[in-house]
Amino acid sequence: MLNKIPSHADPGLMTTSFALDPPDPSCDAAPDASRGSDISELFSEIGGRFERAGAVGLVLIGAPMVAEIERRHGDEARMRCLESLRRRVVEIAEERLRSDFIVCQAEQGAHELMVLLFRKPGSAGFYRTEMPGFRQELSRSLRGDGGQVFYPYQKGAAHLPTGMSVELRNPQFGRATQLRRLIDEARRDCHYDIESTRRETRQGLLETILDHRIYSVYEPIVEVESRTVFGYEALARGPEGSHFHSPLALFSAAEEHGLVFELDCVCRESGLRGAIDFPAGTKLFLNIRPTAIHDPSFREDRLIETLERRQLVPTDVVFEISEQESITSFGAFREMADYYRSLGFQFALDDTGTGYAGLEELLEVEPEYIKIDRAMVSGVDQDPARQGVLTALLQIADKMGSQVIGEGLDTLEELEMLGRLGIRFGQGWLFGHPTPLRAAE
Repeated sequence: MLNKIPSHADPGLMTTSFALDPPDPSCDAAPDASRGSDISELFSEIGGRFERAGAVGLVLIGAPMVAEIERRHGDEARMRCLESLRRRVVEIAEERLRSDFIVCQAEQGAHELMVLLFRKPGSAGFYRTEMPGFRQELSRSLRGDGGQVFYPYQKGAAHLPTGMSVELRNPQFGRATQLRRLIDEARRDCHYDIESTRRETRQGLLETILDHRIYSVYEPIVEVESRTVFGYEALARGPEGSHFHSPLALFSAAEEHGLVFELDCVCRESGLRGAIDFPAGTKLFLNIRPTAIHDPSFREDRLIETLERRQLVPTDVVFEISEQESITSFGAFREMADYYRSLGFQFALDDTGTGYAGLEELLEVEPEYIKIDRAMVSGVDQDPARQGVLTALLQIADKMGSQVIGEGLDTLEELEMLGRLGIRFGQGWLFGHPTPLRAAE
């Protein structure tokens, strides 16, 4: 049975210690007392256990994304994330470990958790096998749980690097000196894990791009009133079963490793390649970035030739660019838009309503289509505030001569509300999940 030693620290910065019942005589549990909020306030207790056991192991879990979460959402969000992570680590430790352990935070300002394990120096099997196994289990579980641990501040999987170290008690040195050495070594190991993962990710992404292992699925865009298909949006997917399968993972990795332009080129090529036997009379919505104008294969002659092989003409294609991209790279976007519009292509502004652009910028972009983000569409049939926002955006679109597309439709009620508001087009899983084009026909 596990006896929990309670903490009276800030609930967002709790420190928890557990001991097996009955405890190892060489690793007596500390008395039930008030706990500190980080390892610096636990040095005395940890040092005592280290002295009695004769050895200590440390598994360190880094959470570098918490710094960005704090920057965006504040200190309360940081505390919630660290506490959520601490609870999950404790759960895994309870399931996996059969020995005394302490789970605590690193010193203030370091976004790390530590699991300290106390055993005798003769417990070679534990330090050689069980402790590395626990580290692997932590990494595996947290990789799958990252989206839940940091919800709602981070979407998708989160890489939480780990480090490991062991220190044998040497009376020649002070306990604090050895514990500091233990932590420093675990951090070096953690940094090695980060760099190793970074290299593996870059290599995997490069191979995916060079081998053109990107394919496209197509999501229908439907006319609200007639319920007929108006067009299809090409959505990029990485290799099935790989870390790069989702577009979020693909482009996040590309952003980190400076390969966005290269990935964008392959994704555009995939979207056109998959448009064989494209249904006549429908529009192909193709996601691009302002830098597409620098891609030789996307200049006039080669682009028109590619379209002809798909029995398409420029007026069949709508280039889709995110609201954020259009504003943060406005000069490049304007240059690109002028060039491609002169060839007959149209533009759609994606993710409208996510907070990046103001109305003035929206007017400057002059898109033929405005795609309203799913955050504004979800539940619109039951939310007068959302209905008011969509009505205002529709009025602006009418003045610009733009058509509005509501994204993220999940229910018939949402679709019917779009119709009542006067929004002409809708898109979402209500009409089916994205599939390869021939399966979508």
